[in-house]
Amino acid sequence: MKIIFKRLTNVDIIALGFITMILIGTLLLMLPIATHQHVSTPFIDALFTATSASCVTGLVVVDTAQHWSFFGQCVILLLIQIGGLGFITIGVFFATYLKRKIGLRERGLIVESVNTLKLSGGVKLVKHIMKGTLFFEGLGALILSLSFIQDYGVCRGIYYGIFHAVSAFCNAGFDVLGMLNPYGSLVSYVGNPVINITIMALIIVGGLGFVVWEDIYEKKWHFHRYLLQTKVVLSTTVFLILTGALLIYIAEYQNVFLHMSQSETFLGCFFQSVTTRTAGFNTIDITLLSRASRLVMMILMFIGGSPGSTAGGMKTTTCVVLIGYVYATMTYKEECQIFHRRFDDQTVKKAFCVLLINLCLVIGGCLLILLIQPQFIFEDVMFEVISALGTVGISTGITRDFTIFSKLVIIFLMFSGRVGSLTFAFTLTRKKKITKCINPAEKVAIG
Repeated sequence: MKIIFKRLTNVDIIALGFITMILIGTLLLMLPIATHQHVSTPFIDALFTATSASCVTGLVVVDTAQHWSFFGQCVILLLIQIGGLGFITIGVFFATYLKRKIGLRERGLIVESVNTLKLSGGVKLVKHIMKGTLFFEGLGALILSLSFIQDYGVCRGIYYGIFHAVSAFCNAGFDVLGMLNPYGSLVSYVGNPVINITIMALIIVGGLGFVVWEDIYEKKWHFHRYLLQTKVVLSTTVFLILTGALLIYIAEYQNVFLHMSQSETFLGCFFQSVTTRTAGFNTIDITLLSRASRLVMMILMFIGGSPGSTAGGMKTTTCVVLIGYVYATMTYKEECQIFHRRFDDQTVKKAFCVLLINLCLVIGGCLLILLIQPQFIFEDVMFEVISALGTVGISTGITRDFTIFSKLVIIFLMFSGRVGSLTFAFTLTRKKKITKCINPAEKVAIG
């Protein structure tokens, strides 16, 4: 067993860990006690839900509140928490708590799991991650509970507060409000500023990335002292939120927002812009949105959050590196620079690998689903595929009508979005064999 473990790369261990967690979650959700009707859930639906929760996506084939019992919802919540933080992070935290020695292999797993930039300081980062998570989720749960208690009573209000705080911070998008409006997410609270702002704040904080947390914690508000990654993440996050909100408003001010108040319109624009970055909640019925808004949301979902966070997608840093490289090429500059720093060639190569892999997965997923179920509209299928790959969870409603094969495609995309997008680039660029032989170069026409 030890020999097999030694042969496994860090990427293999993380992927196998997620697979194990998904299978355990599937078995638990198949138990009769996990449903309100006390009947066993079909394997494919349990697998879909367990994958969606573990990969913090939020896509569902059955309504969480109406189908799953309190036990089933607790299983989902546990999968969300472990999947959001990463089982490596949680395992290392408990190992340090039990005074176990953290070796080089474990530190390497931390680097791979949290996507940090250096091997040293990994254990310290894990401790800060756990403390920060407890603080933000606890604060969010308290604020949300105070609002939900007014509508559902003390016990249910506290439970709803905790569930949605964890789901929002981990960028999962699962909700338990389906008793009011099945598959409605937070549509009933589109005009509630406390719930909207709290959920948005948790989504943004969870999607910034653990390395960014650490950097801000150490250097406070001295922006000029931040790491390049922190500067890129913060500036890109603000830009995407503001731009997304503005574009959604322009597309919907004569449509969905026509009969809404000014405050509901303001909250609706910003909430949809924030949540599409990989959270999965929605306060507006997605089926009512125009095609322009859906296109904006698909772009935001494809970009996603930031590396080493609870978010998915291509990542903000990848997007900035690609745009910077294209700009440098078009302006005949030798190097790709931002904030008076340049990106090394290896970073640019990884960024292009991530982009190409994600594009191939989107195209392949759409093609497979449309071949099996040609009755669906192409744009709805693409929306669902990007939502799965970006581990977002926002849906046009067609997921629950998928066949077993289509569900398996979405399951694969959710898994790839949570594990693959974090590790494929490292796998492809890892040096397997050093060769001294260099083949001769030859030009080919481009463009």
